[in-house]
Amino acid sequence: MFIGEYKHSIDEKGRVAVPTKFRGDLVHGAVVTRGLDASLFLLPLEEWGKLAEKLSSLPLGQANSRAFARLMLAGAMDVKLDKQGRFIVPEYLRSYAGLKKKAVIVGMNTRLEIWDEDTWEEYRKKTEEGAVDIAEKLGEFGI
Repeated sequence: MFIGEYKHSIDEKGRVAVPTKFRGDLVHGAVVTRGLDASLFLLPLEEWGKLAEKLSSLPLGQANSRAFARLMLAGAMDVKLDKQGRFIVPEYLRSYAGLKKKAVIVGMNTRLEIWDEDTWEEYRKKTEEGAVDIAEKLGEFGI
């Protein structure tokens, strides 16, 4: 399970380090792709396979289904961690997420999200301010 928030630098080659505690889950490879809310998703291969299967089962006749599948699949890149636990974030994904010098890696159970530090702080603050309203709306789901 991926949980927590971790700050890391992005080097001049576009590499970012995965927190040490998560590296074992990514030893067999991972996939990085466009995420939501100006973030990137980093998934272990097994979780990527599950997501790709779900995307493949979306109705082809619906424009929103095609658009979401394209967002996730066309933006995806296989990655391997180097000996220091880093991987290169492709330039097109750094641009999509607005990644500059500092990244925040956020554990989201089955995936990691990679955010530009400033974007994450703004998003986190806004979400914390609306936490009560969010919780009330999610009450119908038993949360």
